[in-house]
Amino acid sequence: MQVIIPGDLGKFALRLVAYAPNGPRLGVLPQHSGFELGDPLNDVPSLKLSYPAGGLNAEVIADYCEVAVEYAVEGGGWVEPPNARFLRIKRGGDSTDRAGVRSYELPGWAWMLRKIVLYPNSAMVDGKRRFNAVSAGAILATFIQEAKARGALSKLLYTFSDNRDSDNQEWDSTRRLTLAIEPGKDLLSVLINLSEQGVIDWRMQGRTLEVFKPDTVLGTDLASGPDPVDLRYGRDITEAPDMGTLEDAVSAILIGGEAGLSVEVANSSAVAPWGRWETYQAQNGVSDTGTARLLGQNALDRVARERVQVTRGLMFGLARWLPFAHYQPGDYLLAPGDGGVMQSLRLRQITLSVDKDGQVGGNAVLNDRFLEREIRLARQAAGILDGGVGSGGSGGEPAPETNNRIPAAPQGLIVHGDAYLDEHGYARGQATVTWSAVAADVNGVALSIDAYEVYARRNLPGELWLLVAQTASGDTKATVSPLVVGWEYAWKVRAVSAGVRGIFSGQVVELVPDDTTPPPVPTAPQLSTRLGVIHVVWDGRGVGGVAMPSDFDRLRVWMDDPLTTDGAAEVGYLDAAGSIVVPGQSYDADRTFWFTAVDRSGNESAASASATIATAPLVDTDMIGAVIDGAEHIIDGTIPGDAKVAAGTITGRLIQALSVQAGHIQANAIEADKIAAGAIKAGHIAANAIEADKIAANAITANKIAADAITGKTITGSVVRSAATGQRFVLDSSTLDLRFYPAGNTNYSRFYALDNVYPGQTTTFITSGTNQSGTARAELQVAADLIRLRIRDSSGSGSNGGGLDIAESYGRYGYSDGFASTETYIYTNSSGRFYLRGRVWDTNTADPYDAVHAGSGTVPPDYGGVTIHFGPSMASNMGPVAVVRDGAVRANFYWCEDLSSQTDFSLAWSEGGGVYSGKGFYWWAHRH
Repeated sequence: MQVIIPGDLGKFALRLVAYAPNGPRLGVLPQHSGFELGDPLNDVPSLKLSYPAGGLNAEVIADYCEVAVEYAVEGGGWVEPPNARFLRIKRGGDSTDRAGVRSYELPGWAWMLRKIVLYPNSAMVDGKRRFNAVSAGAILATFIQEAKARGALSKLLYTFSDNRDSDNQEWDSTRRLTLAIEPGKDLLSVLINLSEQGVIDWRMQGRTLEVFKPDTVLGTDLASGPDPVDLRYGRDITEAPDMGTLEDAVSAILIGGEAGLSVEVANSSAVAPWGRWETYQAQNGVSDTGTARLLGQNALDRVARERVQVTRGLMFGLARWLPFAHYQPGDYLLAPGDGGVMQSLRLRQITLSVDKDGQVGGNAVLNDRFLEREIRLARQAAGILDGGVGSGGSGGEPAPETNNRIPAAPQGLIVHGDAYLDEHGYARGQATVTWSAVAADVNGVALSIDAYEVYARRNLPGELWLLVAQTASGDTKATVSPLVVGWEYAWKVRAVSAGVRGIFSGQVVELVPDDTTPPPVPTAPQLSTRLGVIHVVWDGRGVGGVAMPSDFDRLRVWMDDPLTTDGAAEVGYLDAAGSIVVPGQSYDADRTFWFTAVDRSGNESAASASATIATAPLVDTDMIGAVIDGAEHIIDGTIPGDAKVAAGTITGRLIQALSVQAGHIQANAIEADKIAAGAIKAGHIAANAIEADKIAANAITANKIAADAITGKTITGSVVRSAATGQRFVLDSSTLDLRFYPAGNTNYSRFYALDNVYPGQTTTFITSGTNQSGTARAELQVAADLIRLRIRDSSGSGSNGGGLDIAESYGRYGYSDGFASTETYIYTNSSGRFYLRGRVWDTNTADPYDAVHAGSGTVPPDYGGVTIHFGPSMASNMGPVAVVRDGAVRANFYWCEDLSSQTDFSLAWSEGGGVYSGKGFYWWAHRH
């Protein structure tokens, strides 16, 4: 059993202190038989202990009480850290044990938050309580305030509000929540759910609940700076077990969505020692390709590599850094990761134990950057699928209603943007839109809703509103893609009931973020030196052997002289595995190299590990200063007259001017590369003395030719350019390629021809540069029997917009972005017929000059007809064509179109079988 001796605490000590339930301190529990504490991030901690029946204060813990774990460091007092207050509510023992040792399992004080549940109030919607566009603090405070008013958990305190977190930081106004919570839901479940989705971090301090903005107080970076918290082998850490598994790994996933949507996403960089591994994932509620691709990429990124659990045993006798005193769950520490390499790891759990003699042991569970990214991706996917933790209707029976009533405006509109990579590695945008269900008309009378319509436009003056999504009545969430990253969009939503469009919600403006995930940190450079230059090699991989992602753009090569303060300089770049040569460095002077990786969105990785090398001289260092004076002269008298001079070792710049006479020069001994530039003047050359075969290839450059010196002659060679850099054109005869660089950068337009596109034809192409957002470029293709104009993606490898084909055998105009599900075009040929590919857009509010107005709708039973409104008054008469479908098993009724005008038309029907059953109707109206 343990005996606490005051003043003899050692380096680090733990003890147990008892408190009355909701009451004062009762005293120390000094004679335990050992205990173990588990303190996880954003979860309920636990305490297990044994205590003999005859131990001091045994009667205290035998009764209901609270137990606190306190720690002390050498030279300090006892402190109760966060998440260290526990509830003595579960006990065990063996009556045959003569020592009378009892075991106790104590959950953290946060366990009692499950005893606070949400009650219904007078503003229920579909049997649920609505929280519309509020902060996480407002939702949690509502639970606590209402429970306290009922007398529950009177001693529970909290340090946050609806406006500020427990660190007095304002809640993010752009990350409000719209939730529908069923009565009976407990506070602990909501607290854990919000933390799992990355909305909050939380902990208990005694009986006080503290809630923080995510990754702030409970995400402190202690791994960097001048004095990082570094856990070292042999000082802070003892054993270091790592456990890895490939059980969940896959390299391709098939996403199944709504209405037959099926999208495959593959990851070529996934670990796949046995080749391709596949999986399937059903995503209910996802109906657009971009969202499916985003969810698929997230899922693959979470299972693309071996999952490794990193556990590090803690030492206390020699440790520099101690738990609770110097770090806590959530902090980032510098510690040995998988393989023992020091890296920034996030502390996910501390487990500490004390034996009966008071000896402290324990371990820390750490996540590397890959696991932390997997957690963020899981949170992102949960936000998309759950719609910001929102939910739909209850499926109850609709209330009675009257036709032509206008639905009220939806409340609590929230929009969250994300970025994903398309199949070509370019960033695209996706938005998840969430709102509260509408249950009444504008007068507050109960009303059944058939559908919701989501509209969006680019947030610029004069931009048109477009219908971008429609959902069923019970679905208060929509996902929309692809969007342009970096654009700001405005959003609004309205409800539809019996064909009547309701009032729009207030507008929400959201910036679609660009991709912000940098490429992996590159592997360290491999250096060598030969012939006076430095060779820098990259293997094309990231740390841990991971492949670069599909949006990888280039590797920047950095060099620094460690003995100067001039700073690092970029000395080159690579776009794949390979090497660069760095010349011109002083002999025997250290040069340090490292890499950073950049993607197409401009995200740059952290620096790789560095490597240092010095350029080796071309001659033995013993000769420098003795025989060779620097790199210029041979010291007088150092080479005897009968010494041999190796061929090629005496160059022109080492021979004194005028020291070689003409009679000493052998015929044909002087070649072109031995003559200094400008040394031979025109007057020194006899007429016809220079023949064509005496001029070396590439010896005459542009600056050697006088203006107007070439007239009416044929220029042979590969490339002609107007300038080396800046604004210029470049003509390459080897590819029949003419490029124009107006701004002097790589975003050029191009005019070229190919003979391998169509058999027996030469095809001419004109392509523009890319647009400012880097998503598109225009291309004109002219062949003998085809003229094709289209918008392509920035790589020029796929369609990404409108297109026009004028061919000998057909004509086609429409839109294509590479997905069959979104193609729309009109096609015609010599048969005299044409067809349309795509879907008809259900029109909701027409323009007066629209040619066609089409749509569909439903009405419940007890309706004898419906009126379809065009919206505005159309510019001329409309010709509606409609059909009515009855919902009964044996339909028996008459119907007709009984009114048509430039503003609307109506359908009426008789009873079928003596009742008015529900109807579905579809229409097409063309303008005369």
